[in-house]
Amino acid sequence: MDETTPTDPPQTPPNLAEVADESPAGDLVQHSALANRIRDEVGRVVVGQDDAITHVVAALLAGGHVLLEGVPGLGKTLLVLALARTFGGGFGRVQFTPDLMPSDVTGHAMLDGASGEFVVRKGPAFTNLLLTDEINRAPAKTQAALLEVMQEEQITIEGESFPLAPPFMVLATQNPIEQEGTYPLPEAQLDRFLLKVQIGYPDETEEQAIVNAVTRGSVGQKLDVSAVRRVAEPEDIIALQQAAVRVGVDDRITEYAVRIVRATRSWSGISVGAGPRGAIALIRVARALALLAGRDFVLPDDIRDVSYPVLRHRVVLAPEVQIEGLSADQVLGALLSKVPAPRS
Repeated sequence: MDETTPTDPPQTPPNLAEVADESPAGDLVQHSALANRIRDEVGRVVVGQDDAITHVVAALLAGGHVLLEGVPGLGKTLLVLALARTFGGGFGRVQFTPDLMPSDVTGHAMLDGASGEFVVRKGPAFTNLLLTDEINRAPAKTQAALLEVMQEEQITIEGESFPLAPPFMVLATQNPIEQEGTYPLPEAQLDRFLLKVQIGYPDETEEQAIVNAVTRGSVGQKLDVSAVRRVAEPEDIIALQQAAVRVGVDDRITEYAVRIVRATRSWSGISVGAGPRGAIALIRVARALALLAGRDFVLPDDIRDVSYPVLRHRVVLAPEVQIEGLSADQVLGALLSKVPAPRS
């Protein structure tokens, strides 16, 4: 378990409030440009995961948390480390293990020998961006310690609540294939994650680029994020989140999101559908995608594009579908093809 803070000097002008135009259109251009700069900086070191990078940045703009799932060695941790370097906030990292205690994440009260009083020792969760590696390796009691942190953005120690400084984001990784000695996340905690982003294998060209980047002039396989520049400050991230909230959503777009979520509750391949939080998440992330695209309005395609990472962890597949080996994405794809999108 360690805690670090990126120390690179800022590479861009002052915060958005000082550089944005007075007009709303000027604000949109400035906000979209910075959001894309953050995404591009992460893309400097994370090769072949464009969709994953976009969705993680969108979750940051939407003020949500992300569950990153993929087999070992595909860059999950690298993506988070790179994101942490793009803005000057605090960064904490916890390696989840079976013996990890809740206080190892949140902190605890301890007796100060000098004063004879109890003092609070804050844990790594007191930060802006928290990486929890292999979250399903820790027992339920430790996983549950994140519930209040993720939902309320505060930590209670010995009856005293400590609010976390915004922006705050949890990015958790897990390995989907090695299940021995793991504690699967319960649905209640899964629902706290705005997105479940799956990291897949790169294609051949991308894999060659990855191998070259790691092996040329390098000893070992240390994750190198030195190429990532710091392009924003925490207040800039807050400004981006506020800009995303201002993106317009037509009533027909909201109805489309609700129809998709309600369809999961009656679809034959799904035994447990998504709750209202699923539709809320669709709107939140779609707004962030629109901001990345430089638009002040959400399109039906934005809702459709984010339906997979928003809903894949919020539905439970029927047993017969699991036996057939179908994935949540395949079932959701069939469902989305039957839910009509607004045309005008």
